Amino acid sequence: MTNKLKDKLIKSVKSKRINIFLMFLLLSFVILILTKLSKTYTNTIAFDIVEVNVPETDVIINDSTPILNISLKTKGFNFLKFYFNKPKIALDFSENISKTNGMYVWNNQTAFSNIIAQFDKDVEIVNLNPDTLWFKYDENDIKKVPVVLNSDIKFKLGYDILKGFELSPDSVKVVGPKSVLSEIHHIETDTLQLNQVSSEIKSKVSLKLSEENNQLKFTPKEVLVSASVEKFTEGKLKVPIEVVNIPDSIKIKYFPKTVMVSYYTSLTNFKSVKSENFKVECNFNDVDDTQSYFVPRIIKKPEGVRNLKINLKQIEFIITE
Repeated sequence: MTNKLKDKLIKSVKSKRINIFLMFLLLSFVILILTKLSKTYTNTIAFDIVEVNVPETDVIINDSTPILNISLKTKGFNFLKFYFNKPKIALDFSENISKTNGMYVWNNQTAFSNIIAQFDKDVEIVNLNPDTLWFKYDENDIKKVPVVLNSDIKFKLGYDILKGFELSPDSVKVVGPKSVLSEIHHIETDTLQLNQVSSEIKSKVSLKLSEENNQLKFTPKEVLVSASVEKFTEGKLKVPIEVVNIPDSIKIKYFPKTVMVSYYTSLTNFKSVKSENFKVECNFNDVDDTQSYFVPRIIKKPEGVRNLKINLKQIEFIITE
């Protein structure tokens, strides 16, 4: 019993020694880091440029984000923030910048004071590279373009939209450089996804604005999608066939004289659909010398019907005279 107690005390003392050692090791490391960071260093940092106060009549159309390499002399503490966040520097287009031949020209000799003003007093600007930056620009223009809906909508069995989708607004105003606007003919929406739909659709959907379009401004940036949804059913009607363009010099007989037309329509519209609302036609001009049949086609249909089908693909005929 005495030996066990003795072993526990020895282990406890050893453990405390290790903990104290680790604590002093960590403290030494912190002191070393603080000492390093308190020293003065010179280092070059790449800054992304943020364009501010660009005249409303113009838009910058650089292919990529310009970079300004700035050599700084300051204590190590001040460099830390540049490594945790992407550093940015603002260039003011309302002063100390010239405009010529479709380009804005920034020169560090005339705009050096603006750069210095964006840093703390204990940060010294040693050098700027490059000494000149060129910004291609174009004049803004306004264009109205139609909106194209992307949708992935699944309806409950037997349900469908009645007249199609309505977009409000159906077109949007685009402001941007003329050279870019000339390539924009429409703007798509994000995909509207709905499942098991059985009632009226009313949903807002955003425009699909890619990063490539960051030179353009869209108004508005979303549209309202609406559509009437109803219960649908299938119907069938017997419709007479009409043959057209028969030459005066011949007579024909054809069979059958009617075809069955199937269609898909809403329940509210079902009773109003009549056979006389359809017209099925065979055109003699479409027949060649070796052919003894017509191909029937629906050339007239009532509103509100879809998925039309004829039960026969061929109508046989013979020339009697």
